[in-house]
Amino acid sequence: MDYIERVRVQWAERLPGVDTAPAEVGARVRRIAALLDAATEADLAGRDLTRPELDLLTALRRAGRPLRAGEITTMTGAPGASITKRLDRLARAGLVERTVPERDRRGVVVALTAAGERLVDEAFPRQVDRERDALADLDETQRAELGRLLAVVLHRLDPVDY
Repeated sequence: MDYIERVRVQWAERLPGVDTAPAEVGARVRRIAALLDAATEADLAGRDLTRPELDLLTALRRAGRPLRAGEITTMTGAPGASITKRLDRLARAGLVERTVPERDRRGVVVALTAAGERLVDEAFPRQVDRERDALADLDETQRAELGRLLAVVLHRLDPVDY
């Protein structure tokens, strides 16, 4: 019996009229995400970097170009105020830099520094390896089917096409 099954048994005792069947998926997804996030946080602790900060840095790396703060907010799903605080901290750490584009002086764009790019190129593959390890008991077909099914659920909750 795993953690989620134990939780469902406890809820069945406390609130027997509540169908907790959706927890078979929802609670497990949250638990898996929390465990993976904790492992990533532990990996980043030596670099004085948090998981949300890594998410911001990886958004910049994926884009391959400087981004406006609003674009980072859209890509990461984090609130604008949080993005501003993270950018301030990452700029102080020398991982990102803010500039005003010559052609469009209306706003500031953010780019990775060489140090920020190196950090992402080291940390992101380790994150992917942790996720691969988490799926090690599934064969390729099962992993693909799980990914497809989770995409259906995600699209229902987050229909925006980035």
